Amino acid sequence: MSEIARTLDVNDPDRRRGHIVDNLVEAFSDLMEAAPVAFRTKFRKMAASPFAFYRGSACLFYADVARLKDPWADERTSRVWIQGDLHAENFGTYMDDEGVLVFDVNDFDEAYLGHFTWDLQRFAASIALLGWSKALSDADIDEFVRTATHAYIDQVRRFAKGEQDAAFSLNLTTTDGPIHEVLQKARLRSRQALLDAETETEGYDRRFRNGVGVRRLDEQEHARVIEAFRRYLETIPQDKKMREVAYTVKDVVARSGFGIGSAGLPAYSILIEGENEALENDILLSMKQGNVAAPSRVIPDESIRRYFRHHGQRTALSQRALQAHADALLGYTELDGVGYVVSEVSPYVSDLDWTELTEPEDILPVLDYLGRAVAKAHCVSDADSDQNLVPISTEAAISEIVDGHDEDFTKWLCDFARDYADVVRDDHRLFVDAFRNGEIPGVSSTRTS
Repeated sequence: MSEIARTLDVNDPDRRRGHIVDNLVEAFSDLMEAAPVAFRTKFRKMAASPFAFYRGSACLFYADVARLKDPWADERTSRVWIQGDLHAENFGTYMDDEGVLVFDVNDFDEAYLGHFTWDLQRFAASIALLGWSKALSDADIDEFVRTATHAYIDQVRRFAKGEQDAAFSLNLTTTDGPIHEVLQKARLRSRQALLDAETETEGYDRRFRNGVGVRRLDEQEHARVIEAFRRYLETIPQDKKMREVAYTVKDVVARSGFGIGSAGLPAYSILIEGENEALENDILLSMKQGNVAAPSRVIPDESIRRYFRHHGQRTALSQRALQAHADALLGYTELDGVGYVVSEVSPYVSDLDWTELTEPEDILPVLDYLGRAVAKAHCVSDADSDQNLVPISTEAAISEIVDGHDEDFTKWLCDFARDYADVVRDDHRLFVDAFRNGEIPGVSSTRTS
C-alpha cells in the first residue's frame, strides 16, 4: 500500500465512503438544498467515470492533499495564486484583451492562494486518470507527467532568468500540432453564430431565445439584476472600458443547466449593445454566483479571506491575476447580498478535446505546452501583477526550491499521480454506491413516493 493510501486510510471502505459523503455535503449543502435536481444531475454526471468524478470533487482532493506531506512548500511557495481545479480538461482558447487568440489555463471558479504544488498534483493525477481511461501503461503515464513537469520547470526558469511572463503566450505563431489546431478552429467561430444560437431578432432588435434552461424575469427581479449590473460596471478597470453606449442592456434572462462544476449556482445572461448599434456587434455577458473556492476550505489564513469581499470578486481578481490579458469585460457585483462574477460569453472559447488524442506520441507534445501554460499562470500572478497578495517573485521562489532537485520533484509528482489516481478510482466506486443507496442527504438518487 502506498504512503498516500495509508495516510488517507483507504483500506477501510466504509470509513472512506463516509469521508467522501461528508466532504461533498459540507461543500455543497446550501446549493443542494436550493437546487436538488441540479445536484442529482451533477452527481449522475460524476458517476459516469473516475475522471468525471474527479472533475466534480475538488473539495475532496483538497481535504486529502492538506493531510499529505509537501516537501516543496515553504513560506513563499505555499502562498501563490493557483487555478485551484487544474485538471487536463481545464485548458482552452480565449481572445485576450489585445485581440490575440491564446491557448491557456481556463475556468477560475476555484482559484485561490495555496501551494504551487497543489495545481501540479491535481493536474498530474488527472493525466494519470486520462491515461488509464485510454488503456495506456504506467510507463506511458509516468512519461506524460515527466514531460509536463519538465516543461513547467523549464518555463519557470526562463521567467526567473528574465523572460517576460506577461509577454509569453501559446498562440497561432508559437504552437503547432493539436494545440495549433484548436486555435485554428477557434478562428472559424464568429460572434454572429453565437448570437444566432442564443438570441433572435424582434422587429429591429435582439432578445434572448426562450428555451430549456432560460427563465424570464418578473419586474422586481429584473430591476434587481439591472442594479447589480450597474454596480458591476464600476469594477471594470478604467483602461479596459468601452464607450458608455456599449453597456446599454437589451435583454436579461435567468439561466440554469451548467456543467459539473457550476451545478446549482444561480446565473443570468445579459445582452448588451456592444461597440456600436449594429446588431452583429451585440455582446453576451454571464453573471454567475461565485462559489466557495475548494482550496479555501483548507487554507486557514484570515488575511486572504479578508482580502476578498465575496466569491464573485475573488473569482474575477483571481482570473486577472492568473491571466496576463484577461477578458476586458471581466468584473463582479452583488445581488441580494451575494457575490457574482461577470464575464463575456465569448464565441472564441474552445476547450481542448482529448477524444482523438489516443497515442503517446500525440499526447506528449500537448503536455509540454500545458506544462508551460501552467508555469505562465503561476508566474504572471506574482508581485508584478495588479494584486498585492503575493509580494514575492513566484518564479524565483519556485526555481530556488526545486534547484538541484529536478528529478526528485518529478518523481514525487509521478508517484503522486499514479497513487492518487488509484485512490480516485476506488473513491468513484464508493461514491456511486453511496449515491445509488441514498446516502447523500438531500440529494436522493432514487424516486420517492
